[in-house]
Amino acid sequence: MLTLTPVCIVYSQDADLVRRVKAYARSMAQVRHVAEPDRLEAVLEQSAPAVVLMDLRARECRDLMEQLERDWPDSLQIALGTPRSEPLRDAENSPGIYAAEDLQLERRPFQALIGRAFDYLKLMRQNRDLQEAAMTITPAPLAPSTSAAATESRAHSSTLPLLRLPRVFRKLENAETLLAGLVENVADAAGVTRVGIFSRIRQGDKYRLRAGLHCLPETHEIEYSGRDPFVRWFETHAHLIWRPNLPHITDMTQRALLRRALDSFGAEVIVPLYGRTRIIGWIFFGYGITGVPFDQGQLERLMILAEHVATMVENALLYEEITLQKTMAETLLKNIPPAIVAIDDQGMIRWFNASAETILGVRAADALGHAAEAAGHRVAMMLRDALDSTENADAQQWIDPRTRRSLSVEVRRLGDPRASLGAVAVIHDVTMEENLRQKQELVDRAAFWTDLAASMSHEIRNPLVAIKTFAQLLPERFDDADFRKSFSDVVVNEVERLDKIVSQINTFAHPGELKMQPLDIREPVRRGVELARSRLSGNGEVTIEAQLPPHLPKVVGDENALAEAFAHLVTNAAEAARAEKKPKVMLTAKQIREGTRDSAVLVTVQDNGRGIAPEMKDKMFSPFATTKPRGMGLGLPIVKRTVFDHNGSVDIESTGHGTAVNVALPVSENGG
Repeated sequence: MLTLTPVCIVYSQDADLVRRVKAYARSMAQVRHVAEPDRLEAVLEQSAPAVVLMDLRARECRDLMEQLERDWPDSLQIALGTPRSEPLRDAENSPGIYAAEDLQLERRPFQALIGRAFDYLKLMRQNRDLQEAAMTITPAPLAPSTSAAATESRAHSSTLPLLRLPRVFRKLENAETLLAGLVENVADAAGVTRVGIFSRIRQGDKYRLRAGLHCLPETHEIEYSGRDPFVRWFETHAHLIWRPNLPHITDMTQRALLRRALDSFGAEVIVPLYGRTRIIGWIFFGYGITGVPFDQGQLERLMILAEHVATMVENALLYEEITLQKTMAETLLKNIPPAIVAIDDQGMIRWFNASAETILGVRAADALGHAAEAAGHRVAMMLRDALDSTENADAQQWIDPRTRRSLSVEVRRLGDPRASLGAVAVIHDVTMEENLRQKQELVDRAAFWTDLAASMSHEIRNPLVAIKTFAQLLPERFDDADFRKSFSDVVVNEVERLDKIVSQINTFAHPGELKMQPLDIREPVRRGVELARSRLSGNGEVTIEAQLPPHLPKVVGDENALAEAFAHLVTNAAEAARAEKKPKVMLTAKQIREGTRDSAVLVTVQDNGRGIAPEMKDKMFSPFATTKPRGMGLGLPIVKRTVFDHNGSVDIESTGHGTAVNVALPVSENGG
């Protein structure tokens, strides 16, 4: 059901007060501001009935309040003044003032006051409508005028010069220019002095006066949302509004709605403008040049004229939208940090933004309109390759010989697979990132060698101390056979320990070449368990179990490398659980599916130890990170590298009740 949108008029020269009123009442009414005393009555003629907020500090406020009380009894006045001031006390005692309030408005009390005022105004309007309905006699149709002026008007309207409208397009610079010229031609074609076009640019915008001739000053401030009752009325009824027809509208609310619209525009006729799928606005007309009311024939011609205007307005709005998008796209491409170089299907450079000038060291004037080679040989080669290919190539990185910048270049073909429009290169200057990466590599390398030296000195010192001690005692106790045997055993064991340290470092630094082939994951898992048991002293202390289902899909891998990786995992798990009453390590495996096919095999090594300390969780796969009193911390880094070499993934889940290491390996495609 359509309802008349309430109007709140603010008379004040205080911009802050007006801003607060608009903020508080925006959701409740159309708020219109009047700053000049001589415009208040004109705005009331356009908007009455309305709630009028009178700033008692404004110029001529008291005289205007008396005038409104006398001439506009259908509107409600609310006075706003300084507390305990004489003007506010006088307003409180005035019978013609609905309410007198403090200027320091608070949102909730103010909205409640405005809501009550609108309710009271609605009740007054309903009573007036009932009185009008009881007294209204259906007017007889207007008799054709026989005056000379009417004859001249009809003669003028019968030959609307519609052919003059297309001339507007010749001076099209933007939509505003077109619409401004359009209203002048429409006024001339329709024989009226006042014309205005309301429209919106895009979906979601408000309808505003886009162009007008001899319009009321306040018309420029009026806005309508897509849900406004006036817009919804046009969507429902789809015909023009003519002031003499208002008495024929039986719905009092609709009649008041349309009367207010006509008064707001100072119009005699309002004609909707329809686009292809929706209402795009409306055009209003004032009285004819002669002042004689329109007749039926003229109204029909105004409708025809409006159809031409609607087409032109829709085209103008479409042009404006395209221009806006084009401007935004050009601004974006000109100002984004990456360099953009685009060529057409003939290999000529058509776009070269400011960043490209800086990054490539080439002026746009020397590149635009020239062959792609003007941007550099390697960039041109990638662009031309993209023209001939339907596949997107990988990004390439190199150091530009002219600017010595480190560049990362990615090229894409423009158009569909059947027709190429050209190609575009997006060029990133990664010099700073590359410098930072190299510096970080130096820092990491220094940290690596520092950690390696510290770990090796710790691991090597212990066996060397043992060997040195026995060597120092050897001259004194050489004749002791038991000592010589102990000396021999210690030296051999410590030398073997040193050899293992060197071998482990060598294995980490120089991994062997992998021999990839389809294999049953259970075999390297079992071999890994056996290797771990052989390395663990006191083997019987930790229970190691493997639950491996018989029908697992095959993976592609190197059995020796995988067995060594699982051996490291089982050894670490057993050592982590050894302090528990019943230490246990469990190995399980299962297949992972994606839709209807097998994608990977997941092997989990679970222990029941006390978990990993929080400060160590992020360092577990880093070289030389270890919590063991002996060892260099290379086991998990070797595991991670081995799994990654098999295109798999590895992660750790740890709680206070144990740690689980999950190794996922992709399955073999068709057993190959």
